[in-house]
Amino acid sequence: AMWGGMSLINKGSHGSIRITVDGKEYGTYSLAKDQTIEIQDGNRLRIQNGQAKMEWADCPDQLCVHQKAISRTGESIICLPNQVVVSVQGSKESELDGIVN
Repeated sequence: AMWGGMSLINKGSHGSIRITVDGKEYGTYSLAKDQTIEIQDGNRLRIQNGQAKMEWADCPDQLCVHQKAISRTGESIICLPNQVVVSVQGSKESELDGIVN
């Protein structure tokens, strides 16, 4: 059902999240699709309802797990012990309109 996925992506202004580990690109994932992403062995990120939240981490401080879910361009979740950075990249349109939710 390809068309179902396409309509999701075009609907609204979901950007994507970019994950880097130790400064290196790990992957980019659409916020339009609910999914769970294992980031190496140390972190698990959950994308749900257009928001990304660190669901689990093996770091001692657990600060990244307690950070609020992110969904807007420029927001990020950082796990310092594991050198993981999750940041929201806007879609092209969103940068032009400056979306109001």
